[in-house]
Amino acid sequence: MAVRPIVQIGDPILRQKAKRVKHIDRSLDPLIEDMIDTMRAAPGIGLAAPQIGVSLRVMVIEIDGELTVLINPEIVKREGEWEPEEGCLSVTGYVANVKRSWAVWVRAKNRQGRDVRLKGEGLFGQALQHEIDHLDGILYVDRLDSLDRLRKIEPGRKRRRGRAAEAVSQAAS
Repeated sequence: MAVRPIVQIGDPILRQKAKRVKHIDRSLDPLIEDMIDTMRAAPGIGLAAPQIGVSLRVMVIEIDGELTVLINPEIVKREGEWEPEEGCLSVTGYVANVKRSWAVWVRAKNRQGRDVRLKGEGLFGQALQHEIDHLDGILYVDRLDSLDRLRKIEPGRKRRRGRAAEAVSQAAS
């Protein structure tokens, strides 16, 4: 499909609550494929539709080669806490440690429109929380008690998509 430009902090679409998808059918396929291509090209491990300028509750995550596509996701339960390093494809050049739940349970639809329930722990749980935040108009920097906690990263630093234990350097888009 196509790699789309990633919307950067300051664009108002990142602060809007994305609209629920009412009809899940093949018409969403081009958007989903573009999101996957854009996430992989960045490279990142997750991407929400608002990050490519589309205000719909659609997100993709890929960790260790496992692709997850969720439509209208909602966190229904949280457990534990940790503070991993996190970055964002829409806030380039910075990372910070962000308080997140260790595990989350999510209810959503898959790309075929079927109900799915899944549990995410660690990096996958962090990515779920990060992308759902995007759908609610929240950026990871909003979760910091001070912007002084942001750390500039050198331009050549790569975001990792493989091996979950190493991937925390840009933990979610």
